[in-house]
Amino acid sequence: MAAYENCYWLSADGLKLHYRSYPGDERLPPVLCLPGLTRNARDYDALAARLAGRRQVIAVDFRGRGKSEYAKDPMTYVPATYVADVQALLAERGITRVVAVGTSLGGIVTMLLAQAGAGIAAALLNDVGPEIEASGITRIRGYVGKGSSCPTWMHAARALQDGNADVYPDWKIEDWLAMAKRVYRLTSSGRIVLDYDLKIAEPFRTPGNESGPDMWAALSALRAVPVLIVRGGRSDVLSQPVAERMLAALDQGELVTLPGVGHAPTLSEPALQAPIDALLEKAVA
Repeated sequence: MAAYENCYWLSADGLKLHYRSYPGDERLPPVLCLPGLTRNARDYDALAARLAGRRQVIAVDFRGRGKSEYAKDPMTYVPATYVADVQALLAERGITRVVAVGTSLGGIVTMLLAQAGAGIAAALLNDVGPEIEASGITRIRGYVGKGSSCPTWMHAARALQDGNADVYPDWKIEDWLAMAKRVYRLTSSGRIVLDYDLKIAEPFRTPGNESGPDMWAALSALRAVPVLIVRGGRSDVLSQPVAERMLAALDQGELVTLPGVGHAPTLSEPALQAPIDALLEKAVA
């Protein structure tokens, strides 16, 4: 695990929000890591460890996840609010340029940040695009917001394996255990529970709240910057035709499809390391 500092900032509506800050070369745009719907900053520790010393990494817990406070109004669990929260963080830190790495929801937030004028030097969109497959939406709506409590970490790992074996068919039990440590938390009563506010499901279950406005227009805000599109070959969220349309809409786009992986790649896959390094080499100012 890479060394990091737990840091906090305040949202416009007064929530204390958390991010992990990993040290690196301060002359370069930091890597801003934005997680998926039910995930948190811990998803990016492996990436931060690989970039240790080379790049600053800022891994965000969106409101209602990880060490960030839960929202008083669950209807603020929408992309527009996450964008405003991240903008507040960047303003507080005085950061004007970032390399945005967004998985699923985090990729939607990345596109909307670009559309809002954030200084994005390069972007990685992990298994998400301007159009989300209906089958993926249905699957996600089927599990998000449903509580899960386990007596041991092994039980949590088995629960994840039972629900996601088709996403990572080659994983071993140690992989599922590592994922459990990223997805769950240990309560004071000794139970292991999902590490997010179950109320994030409330706006998500309302049709139209999966992403936001015209996301193709949001993607176009990234046209002139280097963009790495990562797609799981088994993904039910980002289809190959949509990924190819995205590639055609970008001046400096690259598409990497990972066979045998569903939604979403972890970004630690060996085939992604060279493309990620190449993306970062293009983002030096």
